[in-house]
Parts: sequence; structure tokens; C-alpha cells
Amino acid sequence: MDKDLSSIQEARDMVARAYDAWKIWSHASQAEVDRVCAAMAEAGFQASERLGRLAQEETGFGIAAHKKLKNEFASRAVWASIQDLKTVGVIRHDPAHRLYEIAWPMGVIAALVPSTNPTSTAFFKALIAVKARNAIVFSPHPSAVHCIADAAQTMALAAENAGAPKGLIGCLQQISLQGTQELMSHRHTALILATGGSAMVRAAHSTGKPAYGVGPGNVPVYVDRSADIEKAARYIVASKAFDCSTICATEQSVIADRPIAQSLAERMRAEGAYFTSPRETDALRQALFHPDGSLNTDVVGKPAAYVASYAGFAIPENTRILVTPLLKVGRQELLSHEKLTTVLGWYEADGWEQGCELSIALIETGGRGHTQIIYATDERVIMAFGLEKPVFRILVNTMGTLGAIGLTTGLMPSMTLGSGGVGGSITGDNVTAYHLINIKRLAYEMIPPPLGAFLPGDPPVGPTPQEIERVVQQVIHEILGTSISHSF
Repeated sequence: MDKDLSSIQEARDMVARAYDAWKIWSHASQAEVDRVCAAMAEAGFQASERLGRLAQEETGFGIAAHKKLKNEFASRAVWASIQDLKTVGVIRHDPAHRLYEIAWPMGVIAALVPSTNPTSTAFFKALIAVKARNAIVFSPHPSAVHCIADAAQTMALAAENAGAPKGLIGCLQQISLQGTQELMSHRHTALILATGGSAMVRAAHSTGKPAYGVGPGNVPVYVDRSADIEKAARYIVASKAFDCSTICATEQSVIADRPIAQSLAERMRAEGAYFTSPRETDALRQALFHPDGSLNTDVVGKPAAYVASYAGFAIPENTRILVTPLLKVGRQELLSHEKLTTVLGWYEADGWEQGCELSIALIETGGRGHTQIIYATDERVIMAFGLEKPVFRILVNTMGTLGAIGLTTGLMPSMTLGSGGVGGSITGDNVTAYHLINIKRLAYEMIPPPLGAFLPGDPPVGPTPQEIERVVQQVIHEILGTSISHSF
């Protein structure tokens, strides 16, 4: 109980400091904002290797070198994507409609950070919050407290040294459910930015505060008969193995078009994929999931060799991912769900129409609104997938891990991927700084109101019908009079 009370008090104190800092920062100029954010981005980039290593050591998830790459992306690449964004004062002017749009900050943002991408998510959220002239307080996942606090401190020190007020960026260190609830529901908390599991997202939405809640994905990748098979195999294996599959947009199941299925499988084996036997597949079902269907965190974010050993079988030394041939989708097949580790489902389909149906079934199993991947060169098939899938990112011929976050595609660089209304989120966008500002609109009258808008007895505005008739008659009289005089 004492720990819970301490956590609640820490949340209250940190929000109060953030709110005081925000009252100062909300008056910052665009030049001040950009100077501070540039310093933050550079500090994050320079700390990427150290914090990537710390994140891997503390959580036991993923690969330190890959976490370094994500940290670099979440600092410099994210900053490059928003550095020219106007977030202060008049940000747009529409002369034709006599309309000005004026940026206005939200206030204090409560940021929930997962253990799977801890330091990169902290870098990203700090940058987009401060760019939008907000304060931010982080609530770390309990298994990643130290690395997230270090990442937040790295950003806070850089911001303060560049001129931001002290307390603008904070991070809870006494973690409890009660403390996080206090952070989210505090009267000075303006918005919640939650990235993590379904329970976390539901908690964020239940506070009554505005929230961007982004939960899990269950990303299918369809490989069409028209695809570049060699590229698809190389990308799928590399993407699934990247940081041991801890990014929510990682491929979870392959759907291979039957004419190219064998060729794709052979090429994936050459890239380090190990296709499991029925006995090994069943062992993985038992290893990855608890009897109630929840993920076993002991194997989350682990290399293929570790997962196979945990499940009780041996694999070749060069194996990067485990591929499980499957027939069913949904509750009757646990391996058709999201697997935050180096295990990939495998299905075969007879043509893109069946591939489309299987994709939708997998998406409905736990990835509504998130991401779909397709490898194809037939534009008709590609567009059919784009039009039909209930997701907001359809990636074409690229890695799920790096494509969805905007590293290898034209999508907005982000570590928080919206799943839209169908996925229980307020947006389907890649969340970034412009989601964290309100926009005031200064609008001038363009046309006078109609006469019917005024109540009887109101002072007339504009000419009355009688006055219009009088003016018309006067003009006609003058014209006729002039004509008569000119005739003599």
C-alpha cells in the first residue's frame, strides 16, 4: 500500500511540475521550439547505442543493435519529418475564405510506454509533444523502468540546456497501476498517448480523457504469384527476425499463393527460416501461449534458437525464424494470433481472392485497423487489397517492421500506429506532432446573413425590400430621363 501511495504522490507532483513548465512553454516562439527539439533529437541520436543496449539488457527482449537503429529512427528521422511543421501562431491562411488557422497546444500529455520498444518510443513521444508545445510525463512499463527513465532524462536535459523550462519532460519511477491511473486522470492531464497491449489501451480510454490508444497488430503478408519471390523471401525473414519481432507491425503470418508457395518456402529457408513439423508446431502452441490464450512473456522478443529450445526441440544453428504451417484461423488456432517473437504462421491460398479472405480472417483475429502487407507486381491485385482490407496501412513490397513506421515508405515516421475506428482508436494515422495540437480558426464574414435570420423587431441589417424597390425605380427614372434628353 505504501508503494501505491508513493506512486500516486509522485504522479501528482510530476504532473504539477509539468503543468507549471507547460504554462511557460506554451508561449514559446517557433524558433525556440525548433531549437529545443533539434537539441533533443541530436541528444537522442548520440545516446542510441547506449540506450539500445540498456533496453535489451533490462527487458531481455530483442537485439541491442536493432534497438539502436530504432532509437536513431525515433530521434533524427522523426525530427526530420516534423522540423518544418508549424506549431506556433498562424500555421495556415486561406485568403479566399478569409480564414486563419492558429496552433494551440494541448497541455500536459500522459505517455504510456511499452517494454517492447521502450527507449525509441520515449524519444519519439518526447519530440512530438515538445514540438507541439506540450509537456509530457511518461509512465514506463514495469519491466523497462530504468531504460525509459534514462531516455526521458536524456531528452529532458537536452531540452533544458537548449532553453526549455525544467519539468517539461518527466518520467515516473515508482510504478504502480494506481500511480498510472492518477497520471492519466489528473485534472491537469490534457491527453493520453498510450502505446502497448490491449489492457493498457482500454485503461487509457476508460479515464474519460482524450486518448490516442494504439494496441496490438496481427499483420498478414500475402505473396502473390506476380511477386518478386526472391525479394519477398529476403524481406519477410529479415523483417520477422528484426529485433526478434517486437514491433507491432511485424509480419505474423505468410499467405503464399499456391503456384509460388514451394519456391517461396525454399528461398525463405535459404534466408534462415526453419519450417516446423506437426509435432514441433504443437510444441510451439504450448510454449507461446498460456491455456487462457494469453502470450507467454518468457518467449516474447527472443531469438529463434531460444524459442525452439524452450519448446523442446533443436534447430539448425543459422536459423533466424521459425515458420509454422497452419490450416485454421481464429480461436481454434492460437498460432494464428499475434506472436511477439520469432515465430511466423504459414498458409497457402489458391489465388489472390482466397488470399484476400484469409488476410481478412487473420486481421479479424486481432489486428483490426492495423497493417496488411502484399508482395505483388499486378496492380489490379494490389489495389484490390488496398480497397478491401479493414486496416489503415497497406504496405507494398516492403518490410512490415520498417515500412509501417515510415522508415522504408512515405508514411509519416512514427512509433505509434493508429488502428482507426475499426480497431478502437481515434485515428488510423501514424501519430505525430500535428495530432498533439488543437487548431483555432479565425473566420471573417464573407457574405451577409439572410434577412430571414433576423427576428421581427430586430433592427434591419442591409437594405429592406422597399428600399431596394425605391432605388431600382430611381435608377430606371434617371436612365429614361437621360434617354429623353439625349433625343433632342
